[in-house]
Amino acid sequence: MAPLTDLYQLTMAYGHWRAGRHRLPASAELFFRRGPFRGAFALGAGLAEGLRCLRAFRFSAADVAYLRSVLPSTTEDTFFDYLATLDASEVTVSAVPEGSVVFARVPFLQVKGPLLVVQLLETTLLCLVNYASLVATNAARFRLLAGPDMKLMEIGLRRAQGPDGALSASKYSYIGGFDYTSNVLAGKLYGIPVCGTIAHSFIMSFTSLEEVQLRELLPLAGGEPVDLPSLAELWLGRVCELLQTAPEKVNRGELAAFVSYAITFPRNFQGLLDTYCVRRSGLPNFCAVALALHQLGYRAIGVRLDSGDLAQQSKEIRRVLRACGAHFQVPWFETIPIAVSNDISEQSLEEFSREGSEIDMIGIGTNLVTCPLQPSLGCVYKLVEVNGSPCLKLTEDEEKMTMPGTKMIYRLYDSACHPFMDLMALEEEPSPSAGQELVVRVLGRLGEASKVVPTTVEPLHRMYFRDGQVCEPLPSLLEVRSHAQASLSLLNPAHRRLHEPQPYPVRPPLAGHHQYAPGNPAWPRWPGQSQRGSPAELRR
Repeated sequence: MAPLTDLYQLTMAYGHWRAGRHRLPASAELFFRRGPFRGAFALGAGLAEGLRCLRAFRFSAADVAYLRSVLPSTTEDTFFDYLATLDASEVTVSAVPEGSVVFARVPFLQVKGPLLVVQLLETTLLCLVNYASLVATNAARFRLLAGPDMKLMEIGLRRAQGPDGALSASKYSYIGGFDYTSNVLAGKLYGIPVCGTIAHSFIMSFTSLEEVQLRELLPLAGGEPVDLPSLAELWLGRVCELLQTAPEKVNRGELAAFVSYAITFPRNFQGLLDTYCVRRSGLPNFCAVALALHQLGYRAIGVRLDSGDLAQQSKEIRRVLRACGAHFQVPWFETIPIAVSNDISEQSLEEFSREGSEIDMIGIGTNLVTCPLQPSLGCVYKLVEVNGSPCLKLTEDEEKMTMPGTKMIYRLYDSACHPFMDLMALEEEPSPSAGQELVVRVLGRLGEASKVVPTTVEPLHRMYFRDGQVCEPLPSLLEVRSHAQASLSLLNPAHRRLHEPQPYPVRPPLAGHHQYAPGNPAWPRWPGQSQRGSPAELRR
């Protein structure tokens, strides 16, 4: 995995090596600058993949041979010999547990080690964390909109940015709160429950009941086999009479497809209703086949819609299912699950909620896996300390300024167990305590401070990588998913809401020699800046 990087990381590595700086102790942080999708939070994801990459971080002989061909010919041979010896055995990584809620400017990962290696890891870690966290957050937003009881299915394999993107989308959508994936390989690799039945193409391939070759189905309780097509036709007449639907308008090819599928999967029959006409064909055909199966002891598992006004149609379908259940004395019929798909977006879910629906399961593809509202989380990886000295990026773009120094991160909770602030302190500063009054600064606002008293204080980072090995047991994907949902549930509703959330405070303490207390001696200075000056003042 070591060559999974940008070329300029290697040219910088050579520069550090040639200047004799390559082994200086360094510290870097990975974070994002603003909340994705105009929200307040993100879910941190990709940590396990990053740790696996660190464990395998080496340049093979073939890698080194390739680098010789792309780096300038003036690059010294001994540098390539040095690259062949590199690994991550001197690197340590502390991080927020995967699946945790994280906020803008709060480091998700902290990486320490020799400067050259810390620099080389930048692109790789960003690649593994950026999309993972973005799609997990996107999935979490869909989950929050859908509510805890709605079943959500990721169906983005055919829309994703290649097979790697599709597998990542399935994995991290599950962490974000989805229940199923249609992606068989993701199910195999990650243990995610897979789900799926039939598409329109299966239904369109039939034109009449005469095409159904396997016609007989054994009753569930045993006995003589029954001709299911004939039984379904009998039930179709009764259903059409109840629904006052003309039998001649029911598509017989659709009925044949439903019957054929039901014979093949009598315990897992689901009808796709909108190939022709939901009301005049799809729904009567489904009810006829489902009632025929019921007569033989089986239960249909649901219906699906893939077009039209999904919320309104779901209510109409539920009315028909209730009518059939009552009329034919089949109580479970009225609770048959209704699934929908068709380019579902956040706006779709908001409309379902506003209009009311009878939907039980939603399949989401394009708007989940491609994250069209924000294609990139924008994570960055910045040096904050080299050889014991803090590093600061000072730019004309105030948002791109970095926070120097290696830090400890604490999450402060109120009496309702909601996190209300993340506190960033230097490693040498004293830890805050529950019940202790803290005076904290407002980032970017010289002189502004406030007092807070946390009920609970939680150190956010754990040590995950040391001496070339993962040193903290990694949770299963299901455990990460559960942690993500628990982490989201703790958020104050004002921070959790998806539109115009209340900004979540991230603060440094006032006490101690913190780099964001501009009057302190530890505050870095630049030529022409007084001790009391701030970067903003310097630019002015």
